[in-house]
Amino acid sequence: MNHPQELKRPDRDCAPRLTDLAAERDTYRVATPERFNAVRAIVERWATEDPDALAVLSLDANGEITAAQSSSELAASAADTARGLLALGVSKGDYVFVMLPRLPQWYAALLGAMRIGAIPMPAPNLLTAKDIAYRLKQTGAKVVITDAGGAAKVDQANQPIDVRLCVGAAPTDEWIAFDELAARGASESLPEDPTSAEDPLLLYFTSGTVAHPKMVQHVQSYALAHVGTARFWHDLRPGDLHWTVTDTGWAKAAWGTLFGQMHERAAILNVALGRPDADTIFKILANHKVTSFCAPPTLYRLLVQGDFRKHDLSALRHCTSAGEPLNPEVIRAWSNGTGLQIYDGYGQTETSVLIANYRSMAIRPGSMGRPVPGWEMAVVDDGGQPIEVGTVGNIVVRYEPDRPTGLFPGYHLRPDATAEAFKAPYYFTGDKAAVDEDGYFWFEGRSDDVITSSAYRIGPFEVESALIEHPAVMEAAVVGKDDPERTQIVVAFVILSAGHAPSPALAQELQDHVKATTAPYKYPREVHFLEELPKTVSGKIRRTELRGRLRAGEFPGVV
Repeated sequence: MNHPQELKRPDRDCAPRLTDLAAERDTYRVATPERFNAVRAIVERWATEDPDALAVLSLDANGEITAAQSSSELAASAADTARGLLALGVSKGDYVFVMLPRLPQWYAALLGAMRIGAIPMPAPNLLTAKDIAYRLKQTGAKVVITDAGGAAKVDQANQPIDVRLCVGAAPTDEWIAFDELAARGASESLPEDPTSAEDPLLLYFTSGTVAHPKMVQHVQSYALAHVGTARFWHDLRPGDLHWTVTDTGWAKAAWGTLFGQMHERAAILNVALGRPDADTIFKILANHKVTSFCAPPTLYRLLVQGDFRKHDLSALRHCTSAGEPLNPEVIRAWSNGTGLQIYDGYGQTETSVLIANYRSMAIRPGSMGRPVPGWEMAVVDDGGQPIEVGTVGNIVVRYEPDRPTGLFPGYHLRPDATAEAFKAPYYFTGDKAAVDEDGYFWFEGRSDDVITSSAYRIGPFEVESALIEHPAVMEAAVVGKDDPERTQIVVAFVILSAGHAPSPALAQELQDHVKATTAPYKYPREVHFLEELPKTVSGKIRRTELRGRLRAGEFPGVV
């Protein structure tokens, strides 16, 4: 197989995959046969057609290569796992809890389970024993695949489990070494036609920014929804080396490290990254000649504080971001440092990418972009009726009369939550935005996060973006605090950039900056300086926790 440095990487100035958004939206359709298995249709087909193509390049935390798997090696590892699971009594429809860092075995575990119709439940590595117990109880999963650190937490969760598989040395006699699966399943035969397009593929738990996470179970055809993610938003093609920085337990891992990239025949960079720092990220991008890079806004905010000049980033040609809206100031700083735009994208655990910016389309700083081909998006009022251009309303997906491939069927075992979200003909995302006269969407915030102050509705994102434009601010979160006179007041929580210290004078300076940058009524009447912001395991800011801590009086006044 090819060494990763021998990939014929596309040039920075190569033509975009998406050249005419309107035409593509009119013609692009995802065709899925009735009998469909994502691993057979995408991974095994790639292995048959181009067996030596680089599929997954795995690195350690320092950026050194630990494995380079061709498409045929990737398919073989999945088949070994699938046969091993069958030998252990695992069958179609069984839930498989998978909590692994970014190791090659993560691919073997997920793809192997999917190959026989078992349902992997990818889990973030930061879960506690209590979190694990909740997930196992909710699904009745009897199979666990994890590493030594995860095994200790699984044992502490004290749930009934039939099969315990550990990557690395098995910690106790109850655990089986994952590497033994190939030998255990040597005599097993894989089913030729294991699943239909509507059979379950995998199950994710939502981020839980407001309450307990809900279960999102996607079907086999969901894999093909991410063809649009990889082709239109990531702009991928053969020869690309794509790196999505994400924990394996987030839905973002399905967006950027699974089927879409494989379908488009782009190699995937799989990095066991520790606590990220700008120099390590830049070193990996440069040394491995990464061409396509996708990272959450929190990481871009960190990177723009680093020194771009120390590294050769000339191979990098396309950059994307999702998870939360990316502030215009960060986009400008990245462009100044790399010469490249960041193309923001929007979607949910419940979907693939829904709205995005594309290389063929002019970016309007702060905009979410325009709908992705294959999805019909709108902004409506609470009753599902159209609203005027520029008016803030609910972001919805039309699912009648034609249900888009990639939209989840409903919340698993939660008919109440499903009924609340699906109000024909729309799926309500729970997010707010406005649409301008050219069809660009402008994010306002989660429905729960929008602030009502003296009859004004204030989206936290606009205030956060204004704060981040100030050189003293690295990251910010804005919430509403109950107030008897104004209903709510705007409160800001700020993480300072290096070289800046909290002070009342700086708080006043930030308030004045927001007044000058946005409408004066949007300025934060309280500013609190923090060392870190509370976040979900997927990196999203837990504004509900900040609101709760405010109500509890944890932040008595402006610092």
